[in-house]
Amino acid sequence: MDAKEKLFWSIAFPGFGQLLNKKYVKGLVLIALEFVVNVKARFNDVIIASFHGDMDMAMEQVNFQWLLFYPCLYFFAMWDAYKDAGGGKEPYSFMPFVFCAYFVTVGTIYSSKITFIPGIIWLPMLSVIPGVIVGLFIKRICNYYAKKNDKG
Repeated sequence: MDAKEKLFWSIAFPGFGQLLNKKYVKGLVLIALEFVVNVKARFNDVIIASFHGDMDMAMEQVNFQWLLFYPCLYFFAMWDAYKDAGGGKEPYSFMPFVFCAYFVTVGTIYSSKITFIPGIIWLPMLSVIPGVIVGLFIKRICNYYAKKNDKG
């Protein structure tokens, strides 16, 4: 099983990639954290309401104080599983994961105010796209300057 496969299992559920990497304690801790944050934020209820287009119900149910933990937990679990499986050897390869966590967190913060993208779920999900783009861009810049400094 390669690093990308473990990354995809972590996308499916934080902690699964760690279990596949035989990092059982870390995997179980991430699964427990995901469960606690999910329940406290009422995340599954919010996802269902958002996907059904019932934004008022989603807003009534969400606990933003807990939901804001989710992006960092989620993207850290993905990065950690990928790195432990042998991926991410290139310098600064963590940048897309970090910037996705940042952008999704900001998307979550503004999701109740931006009305042209419906729902608490959709803006954070769409925020992954600029997170990946900015993360890859910053990674490229960092690698460029690291190579430039190595030469002299």
